[in-house]
Amino acid sequence: MAAVSTNIKIDADLKAQAQELFADLGMNLSTAVNVFLRQAVRRQGLPFSVDRVDVPNEETRAAIAEVQRMKKDPNKRVYHSFDEILEELDEEEAQEHDKKAV
Repeated sequence: MAAVSTNIKIDADLKAQAQELFADLGMNLSTAVNVFLRQAVRRQGLPFSVDRVDVPNEETRAAIAEVQRMKKDPNKRVYHSFDEILEELDEEEAQEHDKKAV
């Protein structure tokens, strides 16, 4: 297939950042653009989702609401280290094992 030249206007800083990234990936900007175009044609659409980044999705909103509820809970358990969490989990697991053994 014969290659053709195409001119596009992009921000100079964005171009430099992209060239640096793609060089780390072992390709130049032209190759990266061709990869993008081939994927777009193969998928018959953009090869990634285009979303409003500033709006969290439903799962993220639910997680935020859960954290807010937990922060307000006066009976919440506070841990001072990850080891402390693991110790409590081990204790709970041992208690469950003891209950099943009886």
